[in-house]
Amino acid sequence: MSTHYLHAENARQALDAISRGLNLIRLSTDLNLSEQDYPLNDQGLMLDEHNLLTTEELKSIVKKSQKIFLFSNGDLEPLEDRSEGYYKLVPTRGAPLLEISGVKMHISKGTEPFTSASGMAKQAVKRGDRVLDCCSGLGYAAIAAHRLGAREVLTIELSPIVMNLRSKNPWSRDLDSAGITQLQGSSFELIRTLKDASFDAVVHDPPRFSLAGELYSEEFYREIYRVLNRKGRLFHYTGNPHITKRGSSFVDGVIRRLQAAGFKKITKVEHLMGVSAQKF
Repeated sequence: MSTHYLHAENARQALDAISRGLNLIRLSTDLNLSEQDYPLNDQGLMLDEHNLLTTEELKSIVKKSQKIFLFSNGDLEPLEDRSEGYYKLVPTRGAPLLEISGVKMHISKGTEPFTSASGMAKQAVKRGDRVLDCCSGLGYAAIAAHRLGAREVLTIELSPIVMNLRSKNPWSRDLDSAGITQLQGSSFELIRTLKDASFDAVVHDPPRFSLAGELYSEEFYREIYRVLNRKGRLFHYTGNPHITKRGSSFVDGVIRRLQAAGFKKITKVEHLMGVSAQKF
């Protein structure tokens, strides 16, 4: 069964080509991973011999510029979930980003989500590492760590909704690679079940403080410190909250708690909106 992903930009391209009487168009229908040629006619876009996306369907996609639609077996389904808040995948020029109730879960300004997640992984991960990826979301940092040569990656994601969306995201498919283990549950709770000094690197990308303050606590940082090997490395995404005055910023508070937990060489990484640190 063929699966195709459409959003406003490629639907607009198809409609424009149809209006100009073209009978072929080159498109990406896997969210910028690849491109191929697709036939056109006055009825719409022929994705394969069994699936025609009509001009009316293309027009409906164009109206929803911040959504991604999965087209499979004749059905058009938005990649979203409204059961608890509003979770959806949003198109970018690269990998899709996860948005929850209007809040973007990735750095995307001037970049795209997979690139920024890869940058986070590079701050902490070296070839041969065992890596813990807390609050893994769509799994981009875990995949990047694996591609950097990590021998084992353990990912933890709290939300079953997020895990369901990433199972439909072509950019998340490498999470099924040998060497990557996916856990569903609370990072705050599950980290307590992990052995001392069992990881070489940790990537910690929590939700905002107002939603998960415990993941910014000294107590949690002490758990990260415990599971890291000697000279183990941490990258911690903190976001970029408004700084009211020097010395009292949210990030400075994070740094103080990391220091209290035992971390050294703590450095702000401004372009990734986080901090790096090391265990000695």
